[in-house]
Amino acid sequence: MKVATPLLILLMAILAACGGSESTHTTSLTGNTGSANQSATTPADSQIATLVYDSSYSVPTGFFVDERSDTNRSYTVHHILDTSSSYELCTNDYAVALAWEEADNASRSVQGYYVESYDNARYFEFVRELSYENDVGNVDDVTSPGFARVFKCNNTNRNGVDRSLLSGYAGVLNTHPLNPESVRVFAEYLWQFAFFPTSRKKVIASVATQTDATLRQTLLLAFSSTQGIDRCDLVEVAEWQFSADRDSGEVTKTFEIIRRFEANLANGVVELCD
Repeated sequence: MKVATPLLILLMAILAACGGSESTHTTSLTGNTGSANQSATTPADSQIATLVYDSSYSVPTGFFVDERSDTNRSYTVHHILDTSSSYELCTNDYAVALAWEEADNASRSVQGYYVESYDNARYFEFVRELSYENDVGNVDDVTSPGFARVFKCNNTNRNGVDRSLLSGYAGVLNTHPLNPESVRVFAEYLWQFAFFPTSRKKVIASVATQTDATLRQTLLLAFSSTQGIDRCDLVEVAEWQFSADRDSGEVTKTFEIIRRFEANLANGVVELCD
């Protein structure tokens, strides 16, 4: 699937679906509620609802911005997965990463010709021009760039992660020394490739906390879903926490619905429902 550049943050999960980097959890968002240890002050329902219905808002100021967000064409981004499609592969060897990418490209329904490679501290990236001769999407280009990524193990090791789970083992951060910024980028980067089965999803806040043993980044999320004709929308507020052990770098994630309320957008005005 191809999308235009301005839709990056809102549609990264859809982009990832083209290359296998989205989370495909089937757990309902109507799970357990009532966290006794919220890590951030939750805004009032009215404030959250205003952001949920604001089409120009998706994430707070200062949230991680992907390197490809300034691409002036439609494009896809995905991570190369292991054979079970459970986790993203990692290597510190460029040649190995390239071989994985070539095999991945050969197996994909939309293949492309190699253009160039790029790397940063977190991953190797391989750029291909993809052909969409039969494209029926919202972009007129018959070709668009595709960016395939392989994590560098000395930064991010996701081996053994079950991406179908919102809670549990999330991998190991091998940056030394481990710092709050590394954990923040890790959490906010992964959010862009997470799939949630709702039409409206927003990051209300991203908050860092720490103890002597743990660095934690909490994403305060809001999801809105319709409940039928003449009914208000259901808004669910959740905390998605990423906790990294200072010594080992091991990261665990926990997802919890902490509040629900109903709201509606009537004639451009946000209303809370009784």
